[in-house]
Amino acid sequence: MNDYLVKALAFDGQVRAYAVCTTEIVKEAQQRHQTWRTASAALGRSLTAGVMMGAMLKGEDKLTIKIDGGGPIGVILVDSNAKGEVRGYVSNPQVDFEANEHGKLDVKRAVGTEGSLTVVKDVGLRDFFTGLVPIVSGELGEDFTYYFATSEQVPSSVGVGVLVNPDDTILAAGGFIFQLMPGIEDETITIVEERLKTIPPISKLIQQGLTPEEILDELFGEGKVNVLETMPVIFKCICSRERFASAIISLGTAEIDDMIIEDGQAEAHCHFCNEKYLFLKDELEELKNEAK
Repeated sequence: MNDYLVKALAFDGQVRAYAVCTTEIVKEAQQRHQTWRTASAALGRSLTAGVMMGAMLKGEDKLTIKIDGGGPIGVILVDSNAKGEVRGYVSNPQVDFEANEHGKLDVKRAVGTEGSLTVVKDVGLRDFFTGLVPIVSGELGEDFTYYFATSEQVPSSVGVGVLVNPDDTILAAGGFIFQLMPGIEDETITIVEERLKTIPPISKLIQQGLTPEEILDELFGEGKVNVLETMPVIFKCICSRERFASAIISLGTAEIDDMIIEDGQAEAHCHFCNEKYLFLKDELEELKNEAK
């Protein structure tokens, strides 16, 4: 199944919902960064939440998520936009632990609980919107739920899951976000709360191979969901050789001269996708001329 996201309403518009399959996105991230199992789960959950949050935006809007819980994984950074494109990385990709007391990957231990989750939205205005909340769980689903309730004042529930094979490859990934709309009836809130108590964990639903539409049916019940839109989602980085060349030009002639004299070349590295771009001496000379 190709990765895709579903936007929907439930209970006659009283609940807004998103569900997504991100298996291929997380596979690509794991392969690019060579993440170990627990790091893959943490990064994959963050990418999954990020691509759904990006889908809440419009046009050319974009956002950046920074998770810094003080754990051994270091910082998780995710970029996403309204087009279903997402990219991300972790500071320390080779992090793994024994399973936790529930027999699951110990994402909480990797992420840590002494830090913050920050979301910066660029919606085309002069000033960015920035929301910052403390890490409350380290499992990430609960942390994003807390972010929506505290920073955006929107009662929400976020479920994100990644299944990782023993050889570090990705088996499956996906998630959901639903939000209670203003004016929601008390009866609907009760129904949603009761269903949340009884549905299997998101990782189990993913393991069973449920589509995003079927995940929403599990959440709210068949016949309660009105799908508004489906859209493909992908891991996509905006880096390029041309972008790095422009960055080198912006350093100025003196800095480029130092590169030529000291190393005879320059290598640029994109943290988000792990691509490397090598600029040889002749190319640096050309860039120095452009800098003039």
